[in-house]
This record gives sequence, structure tokens and C-alpha cells, in this order.
Amino acid sequence: MNYRHAFHAGNFADIFKHAILTRILVYLMRKDAPLRFLDTHAGLGSYSLAGKEAQRSGEWREGVGRLLKAAPPAPIKALLAPYLETLGALTAAGAGGRYPGSPIIAQALLRVQDRLSLCEMHPEDRAALAVNIGRDRRVTIADGDGYGALKAWLPPPERRGLALIDPAFEEPNESERIERALAMALTKWPTGCYALWRPIKAQREDAHFLNAIAALGASNILQLEIDIGAVAPTEHSPNPLSRCGLLIVNPPFGLIDEARALLPWLAGLLARDGRGAWRAEWLTAPK
Repeated sequence: MNYRHAFHAGNFADIFKHAILTRILVYLMRKDAPLRFLDTHAGLGSYSLAGKEAQRSGEWREGVGRLLKAAPPAPIKALLAPYLETLGALTAAGAGGRYPGSPIIAQALLRVQDRLSLCEMHPEDRAALAVNIGRDRRVTIADGDGYGALKAWLPPPERRGLALIDPAFEEPNESERIERALAMALTKWPTGCYALWRPIKAQREDAHFLNAIAALGASNILQLEIDIGAVAPTEHSPNPLSRCGLLIVNPPFGLIDEARALLPWLAGLLARDGRGAWRAEWLTAPK
């Protein structure tokens, strides 16, 4: 799977991922102590919904386009509020703005005492990321392999924070690379919070991946998923993604309850049939 994000920015997977990401960061910011946000595959940082890729795929219309037109009930609106604030100039009426990626969302939410460490391997994307981030003394941008950067970053000086592992799945062995990276990370920073995003295409392969992660021996791994049902193929997505997941290692207290409130509403909003499916359960039980 080659998940070139310019075609998919603002789609259902982004809504799911970024809604959960903001809930984690909000929780971490309840303490005054500084934190570190680590992003191993930062990408461009933000994506034009008026660009040729987004316009040709049109996936944002069934994702952030639906979200911005929705009227969620008060409890859901409160959970989504930090995420919606980061969308900035985007409107429900059209695609005149830019959809923020994870680095821009974290940059918008985090405080003056917090720090962001971002890695992007592709030189052109890294240059665009630097432009989109702008001048910000809190942010450092590394080049090279994101898994190597993660090893160098850990443990962060703040000893608090979130590491996001969100690759483009351009390599056939990406799942194995994630497994090895998490195993390494847990030896260097066992108390860190990690969020691992993955597309879910084949049930057997995904079950193998989940078993491998569980076999690392870490307790307190939360399994979140969203499934929007069958999606019609397009020129740019002959086998379109309809299901994806996040594994959260050492999640904030109460995140599972927030997910169980938020995901049914998001699945209903974003699914083609108006129902969708979701999961929020423990892959490995908390101690």
C-alpha cells in the first residue's frame, strides 16, 4: 500500500486519527510540566484541499467536509472542540483552505514550554514541512529514517509526551518495522505514550500484527478502530481504504471512555451507509 497523503488528506482516517490525537494531547497538557511531541513520519505538515491531488480523489468531501457540516450533540462537540479549533480557515462550503496534518495540529495545541521533534525522510516533503511549520523555536525537523530518529530521540528530556508512528506504508515490511521500533522504544522509554496508526486491509495480516504487538509484553495497549464500510474504487484508489486503527500504548486515563463515546458518532457520520463500525477495547489489559 502506497498511502500518498496528498490524495487522502482530510478523509475519514484523518478525522479518526486527529480526533484521538487531540484528546491525548489535551490530557497531557493538564499538567504544567513540559512535554514532547514526536512524529516519525511528519509529511508535509498541511495539505491544500484545492490542490490537484485532493480535488481528484475528493476523499476530503466524505471526511472533513461532512464533519464541518455536522451538528454533534453537546458531549461530542466538547470532545471534538480542540480538534475543530485546529482546522482554522476550513469551511463546510468548500476546499479553499488547507487541512492540517499531525505536526500542525500538535503545533497549534501545544504550549510555549512544550517541544516538537519531527522527522521526514523525503527532501521535498521535508522542505515543504519547514515552510508550513514556519519559525517556531519549539520545533526541530530531522531528516533520514523516522525509526532511526525515534531511537535517537528517546527518552525525551521532558520524560513526558507522545510519540506518533504514522508511516505511509510504502514498504512491504512496514508492519515488521513498526514492531521492531516499538520494541526498541519500550526499552528506552517504557512509560511513554505511543500512538501507532495502521491501515487495515486484510484480516489475517492485521491479526498477525496485533499478536506481534501484544507479544512485546507491554501492558496497557488500547486498540481503537473505525470502519466506514465498502467504498467505491477510483482512479487513484483502486482498492480504497475503508478501515483503519490506532494502537495507543500507555493511553491517558479515561481515553477508552472518550473513544467509546466519540467513535460511534464518527462512524455513523463518516460511513457510507450511515452506520459504520468501531472498536475501543484493550489489546493488552492495564495493570
